[in-house]
Amino acid sequence: MSEGGSGLLVLADSLAFHGPERAEPADDPRLWPNIAAAALGARTELLAGAGWTARHAWHALTHDPRAWAAVPHARALVLGVGGMDALPSPLPTAVRELIPVLRPEPLRAAVRAGYLRAQPRLARTLARLGGGPVALPPRLTVAYLERCRAAVTALRPGIPVVAALPAPHRAAIYGGVHPGRAAAERATRRWATETGVRVLDVPALVGDHVRGGHGNPDGMHWGWTAHTAVGAAVAELIDPGRA
Repeated sequence: MSEGGSGLLVLADSLAFHGPERAEPADDPRLWPNIAAAALGARTELLAGAGWTARHAWHALTHDPRAWAAVPHARALVLGVGGMDALPSPLPTAVRELIPVLRPEPLRAAVRAGYLRAQPRLARTLARLGGGPVALPPRLTVAYLERCRAAVTALRPGIPVVAALPAPHRAAIYGGVHPGRAAAERATRRWATETGVRVLDVPALVGDHVRGGHGNPDGMHWGWTAHTAVGAAVAELIDPGRA
């Protein structure tokens, strides 16, 4: 491990800051990035957003000055993105992300409501037909993950890099289906093997928790027991056998 690193640099989606009831402040000690950092005697540098894909993470790493300040002091890099990439996306991501800027407001509200009504049905229909489009194809997910890994390790050579496998869900908003998850997991594992990245097996850690309805009622975000399990697993991957 490179010397001098004091921060756990985490690029993540809302699973990193959302609990069983709501989104929480980034410094909440119950969140998995903070559990991992505490176990390692480090501090958390969290860059995350709701719905973030690997492409959002790369954009944050290259555009957010907080990242520029954190990278030189990183003890490890955790890529907690890629799960949103594998979710059903009947409407192309670029089009969907334009909904919040539609004007006037009544048009925006009508389009959003129509999309939210249609998405579960479309997701289920496309799943029956073989899958359908996802938010970001696996080949692009791993391409952006690799950009993040290469950029950080160029400045912090030798630090551990951890990548999360796509998390399971039972979210009604996605029709309860997840046909793109398996392909995304295969691509992530293949890339991790090629680059020496350590794999966080999120489905093994939280699958029963999510499928059993023990997390957030939205069927996607986790309860505190899942955060605890994930945080401990991250710390173990970064520093195996620590005292």
